[in-house]
Amino acid sequence: MIASGFLALALCAIAAPLATGPEGLLKETRRTAEAPATAIDINRATVEDFSKLPGIGPKLAQRIVAFREKHGPFRRVEDLLAIRGIGHKKWKRIRPYLRVGAEAGGK
Repeated sequence: MIASGFLALALCAIAAPLATGPEGLLKETRRTAEAPATAIDINRATVEDFSKLPGIGPKLAQRIVAFREKHGPFRRVEDLLAIRGIGHKKWKRIRPYLRVGAEAGGK
């Protein structure tokens, strides 16, 4: 009797996380910031502005601003590809939210 009770308890312990689905399992979650409604000027944007872009966290945002301060203003949006942490995939993802100067309407 004790063995069958132990077996039932063990099965419940194994099946409980499965019954709750993937949301019941531990997983790393990322903060999802809302992307800007209009394109941001990459020569005027702050660390906070860059942090609102999809896939850009505070460290990468700081790296963008530091690069701009060291090397001067960006001439084109593609110049962001020179920054460590921004590859073609990430650049394509954030491109709709970026502009240089009066290239597009917005901030």
